[in-house]
Amino acid sequence: MTTLLVIAKEPLPGRVKTRLVPPFSPAEAAALAEAALADTLLAVAAAPADRRVLVLEGTPGPWLPPGFDVVPQCAGGLDLRLADAFARCDGPALLIGMDTPQVTPALLDVDFAGYDACFGPAEDGGFWALGLARPDPALLRGVPMSTPETGAVQRRRLVAAGLRVRDLPRLRDVDTAADAAAVASLTPHGRFAARLAGCAAHTGHGTGR
Repeated sequence: MTTLLVIAKEPLPGRVKTRLVPPFSPAEAAALAEAALADTLLAVAAAPADRRVLVLEGTPGPWLPPGFDVVPQCAGGLDLRLADAFARCDGPALLIGMDTPQVTPALLDVDFAGYDACFGPAEDGGFWALGLARPDPALLRGVPMSTPETGAVQRRRLVAAGLRVRDLPRLRDVDTAADAAAVASLTPHGRFAARLAGCAAHTGHGTGR
């Protein structure tokens, strides 16, 4: 039974995408986060899976498409919350965040044949995806999160456990306005690109700084 997991925060002003402020306002940053989450969830909904789970901090909104189980995030650091998400799975699972709205169903159609894990590096040194054929929360606990070395440490943890790792394409997270512009250019017809264009037009802020 293959599970696709999305870990996310409810897109509320002041709680999400705070590194977009400035140039955007907290409300605009939250709107961009909502659009990124919506695009991500639509890609997950279209990808093959037996179960789709949103691991959410907060309350679901109209951005949530049908077909998802919603479970709350546990308390603690991000490593513990990721570990807990995998602990809820009985079979192969792939976990992604809400920071890569350019993700496609094809990227999420992972095959564990010949591999024990899938690892999707992010350009900022983290990772946008982690898949485990046999979910083991211990593989994530204690990994330092939100650092330039997070991805390298996590991947070494997988290899040290004797897992055969399949590397997925490197993607860019949306953390800054420059990231937002670059990612939107990859999917110009998505909700994220449309929301970014609307924010930029309304405020007059550039998106390349």
